[in-house]
Amino acid sequence: MHLSQLFSERIAALQAASWNSTIVGIRRGIERETLRIKPDGRLSQLDHPQALGSALTHPLITTDFSESLLEFITPAQSDIEVTVAQLTDIHKFALSKLANEQLGAGSMPCFIEHQDEIRLAYYGTSNVGRMKTVYRQGLKNRYGSMMQAISGVHFNFSIPNEFWQHYQQLLGDQSDLADFISAQYLGLIRNYKRYVWLIVYLFGASPAMCKSFLQGRQSKYAFETLGKGTLYLPYATSLRMSDLGYTNSAQSALNVSYNNLPDYIKGLQQAITTPSAEYQDIGVKVDGNYQQLNTNILQIENEFYSTIRPKRTTQSGERPTCALAKRGVEYIEVRALDVNPFSAVGISAEQMRFLDLFLLYCLLQQSPTMSAEQQEVADQNLRKVVTDGRRLNLDLQDGAHPRLMQDWAEQLFAELMPIAHWLDGAYGGDQYQSVLKHFYLSLLDPGKTFSGQLLAKLKASQQDNSQFSLALATQHQQTLFAGEYQFYTEAEFLQMTTDSLGAQQQIEQQDTLSFDSYLAQYFVENAAKLCDK
Repeated sequence: MHLSQLFSERIAALQAASWNSTIVGIRRGIERETLRIKPDGRLSQLDHPQALGSALTHPLITTDFSESLLEFITPAQSDIEVTVAQLTDIHKFALSKLANEQLGAGSMPCFIEHQDEIRLAYYGTSNVGRMKTVYRQGLKNRYGSMMQAISGVHFNFSIPNEFWQHYQQLLGDQSDLADFISAQYLGLIRNYKRYVWLIVYLFGASPAMCKSFLQGRQSKYAFETLGKGTLYLPYATSLRMSDLGYTNSAQSALNVSYNNLPDYIKGLQQAITTPSAEYQDIGVKVDGNYQQLNTNILQIENEFYSTIRPKRTTQSGERPTCALAKRGVEYIEVRALDVNPFSAVGISAEQMRFLDLFLLYCLLQQSPTMSAEQQEVADQNLRKVVTDGRRLNLDLQDGAHPRLMQDWAEQLFAELMPIAHWLDGAYGGDQYQSVLKHFYLSLLDPGKTFSGQLLAKLKASQQDNSQFSLALATQHQQTLFAGEYQFYTEAEFLQMTTDSLGAQQQIEQQDTLSFDSYLAQYFVENAAKLCDK
């Protein structure tokens, strides 16, 4: 049966189904990273503000790699407007507690002269807090800190259980429901890897960067220059997603498979237990100071840089792979999103709706298994769109044949339309169809993509990327301060601050093991043999 024929039959069955309402329960959560910067654009050297609570235990406000890299997290929620309101409130509150600082508006950092300006995130004196900092020390020693100063947005997405129960019946599947859900999410992930170039084409927003990011290193890219210190590629969409950013040559040999959950877990567990000759040279504890958690290819699972991850909420001290092995996939984390510099909160409701359509397409379309070679072809397609996505007549590889990106994207948009009809029927209104038409304009005119708009503005004003980003940061700050709280109250935020500081103190007081013993126990208790169901 032809792929799209099967897909059409599934869509027809879904549109005819009386259980349309179950899809309205899709839950989404956002993790948005942003650097605290001084008025001149330089990186803040101040500690994580105590007024924002504990980065270790606060439910909504934490830090990522560095002390200055804030991460805002919205709880899983089934209403997009509520998610946007929550994210807006978190930004507003955080900004109100910063001393003469702003929040960076884009993905690529500027004005960092030396990586030692990037202070590792500190989580207090508890064992779990220290482990987080040592992990970051390992990242610094392995990849350098500049890569870790890049900001992104992660989109967490889960489909309601009621939908899965009906969908399993529709497909005539007899397996255990949890196993069925995991297999379906892995199928979604494989298709996402095949088509993620479309997301980067539309939403990539880092075609330019500050020269300081290279720190004197040679680059294989033929950059053009703008202003005093801006480098850009004329057709680039996302330098953040290029090998200047979040990629890792040591990981390219891992070949983690997404064909089924056991294989995925096995691949990751192999990486977190296999020593790396390169990282052994760094050492673990040198002169009494930890330089990394261990010398394995990955210190822990989080070090695996992927454009998407299957996830399961972990219990305290539990490794992500063990949680997946015991309880299956609960949601997926989309990790290919640049910060949207035109949004005060880094992502828009329109983008979230488009991601709903795209991810459901990846689920409903047939998803054959992928060999290592096929994964490499998908990665090559992504790399082409990252550096050259807005070039007319760009070829990608579709199976054994080259294919014009434009034609392929046209087909994907055509196949997204029935999903938009279905969702609009379920939700009421026409928002999904409107979003599809809106982003279709970016297909007709590459200048309408985020990267195209950004580069056009830089060229028109002959302005440096850094100055443009600073102006956007100021504009976003004013927008956020002008608005009222929509979901949370200031009193609730102040309470979360107090509660999180108290929770951190409690964790620190309850520690009984030495840090050495804690680490040893963590890695032993979570060894593969204890991950069995």
